[in-house]
Amino acid sequence: MTEEVQMAIAEAEDQMKKAIEHLDNELTKIRAGKAHPTMLDMVKVDYYGSFMPIKQVANVSTPDARTITIQPWEKAMINPISEAVMHANLGLNPQNNGELIIINVPALTEERRKDLGKRAKADGEHAKVSLRTARKDANDFLKEAEKEGLPEDEVKKAEAKIQELTNAYSLKIDAIIAEKEKDILTV
Repeated sequence: MTEEVQMAIAEAEDQMKKAIEHLDNELTKIRAGKAHPTMLDMVKVDYYGSFMPIKQVANVSTPDARTITIQPWEKAMINPISEAVMHANLGLNPQNNGELIIINVPALTEERRKDLGKRAKADGEHAKVSLRTARKDANDFLKEAEKEGLPEDEVKKAEAKIQELTNAYSLKIDAIIAEKEKDILTV
């Protein structure tokens, strides 16, 4: 295969890897009823005028499956962190004892679990759309290269390789979603 065809395949694969990374990132935002420090990753705290992630101003841990504890590095940060968690619309209610913040993660109802499962499937479908877009872009590039003199058999080989990549990444997405659904529906 020519160098530009290999670059087109590599570009398509790179786009597909990014789709998987984005899916993983989106799925971490869906809580499965178990406490996990990553649940607070998107919460930003006002730290002396600049907004920073909680993990940059405190130690976040999970002593058990239903509790998150936040140990601020400065006592003055307890109230700003509590307020940031409450305003993040995560459905969490932080309590502080003067030294650390304790968050009890409520158990999910069956209906809420089903809704979260649907959301996970929707995120999986968005990732698959990204795969198909990457495949289409690569195939369009190949069609254009064929018009400019690239041999037809090389185009067919490259299209087959791109389809193979698409199928492999699609299976990865299915496995990731199945695992997340299992996690969500486990009581």
